[in-house]
Amino acid sequence: MLENWVVEPVRIPLIRRRCHVCASDTFRTSGKFRVNANHKLIDVWLLALCTSCGETTKLTVMERMNVRSVRPELLDRLHDNDPSLAAELLQDPVVRRRNHVSLDWDDAWRLDTGGSDHLDREVIDVSVRFAARIPVRPVRLIAEGCGLSRSEVEKLITDGKLVSAVRLSGKLSGDFTFTLKR
Repeated sequence: MLENWVVEPVRIPLIRRRCHVCASDTFRTSGKFRVNANHKLIDVWLLALCTSCGETTKLTVMERMNVRSVRPELLDRLHDNDPSLAAELLQDPVVRRRNHVSLDWDDAWRLDTGGSDHLDREVIDVSVRFAARIPVRPVRLIAEGCGLSRSEVEKLITDGKLVSAVRLSGKLSGDFTFTLKR
């Protein structure tokens, strides 16, 4: 029987960027946007506050775009300061690359195992699905989901009792499956 686990965000991740006022390197966004239209051109920024001093920084979302080329529903979401839009835009690699930022997902996600009773079975087949592109070490997910330590999970991999089609070392942010044989 295949079990389904879901890695889902619980909040918008922190933004890694150096503050120009203090020594902090993390910013938090509440999902507020600044929209500035100059005739037919529009600029849009996502606002974020330094977690230490409260200094505001602007992450460029759109720059000098023709207003008519922006979908009306997107404009509505920007004007409404939609927090889910902020989360979507932070997931966009183009926005992150343009602004030279990365995301800090520590304590911003949780693993939902569905509460299934799988710990007593000899063989467990699990499908892990990511609700957002959250980079997490598979060893950490498996340890948390199975109630094991990370070193126990790594020993199971070494012994060939934990197998997957993907490499379980490093970080993943895409769906994968694994089989655990006790």
